[in-house]
Amino acid sequence: MHVSGGHASEGHASGRHEGCTPVREILAKIGDKWSILTIMMLSGGTRRFSELQRGIEGISQRMLTLTLRGLERDGLVTREVFPTIPPRVEYTLTPLGRSLQQPVIALGQWVVANLPEIDTARRRFDAAAEDRGGN
Repeated sequence: MHVSGGHASEGHASGRHEGCTPVREILAKIGDKWSILTIMMLSGGTRRFSELQRGIEGISQRMLTLTLRGLERDGLVTREVFPTIPPRVEYTLTPLGRSLQQPVIALGQWVVANLPEIDTARRRFDAAAEDRGGN
């Protein structure tokens, strides 16, 4: 696959993929499970840190902080601090972040629709690997 000017095309005569670097970098940041789950939670509207932490099963305080900072840095989330005691902090998807809602929802729907087939393939692979001695 070759990516140039935001468009992907199959095959490239030189076999070089320089255009894939920005795509790979962004997908690595927003495609991890915590970012996806955070975006899904924020799709429902503005949330406080504690709401996000309660709603995203298994995420630590540190990981949620790092995830939100990364999403904020990439322009997908805004962080608003209210001058109360204790300070209240709210997170909201930006228009750019909201533009990810449909792809994230579609990805989730794809997983749900294909999970039985994926589970079958995993069991088949694991059984074959066990038969080969774990390699």
